[in-house]
Amino acid sequence: MIDLRSDTVTRPSAAMRQVMAQAEVGDDVWGDDPTVQQLEALAAAMIGKEAALFVPSGTQSNLCALLTHCQRGD
Repeated sequence: MIDLRSDTVTRPSAAMRQVMAQAEVGDDVWGDDPTVQQLEALAAAMIGKEAALFVPSGTQSNLCALLTHCQRGD
């Protein structure tokens, strides 16, 4: 069962661990992680936007939304 309440609730299966161990990786800060690039491109295409931004937590996504709509101190 996959429980999407939190990334710490669902335990990865052996197959999930194997895929993670074999994944091609790079530094997402420098923009060279192919998995993140693919995910962002897919998300942008799905919603018809020029680009998308991956953030690893709900807290970071909420901060991005607030900073997009509000000035500092609002």
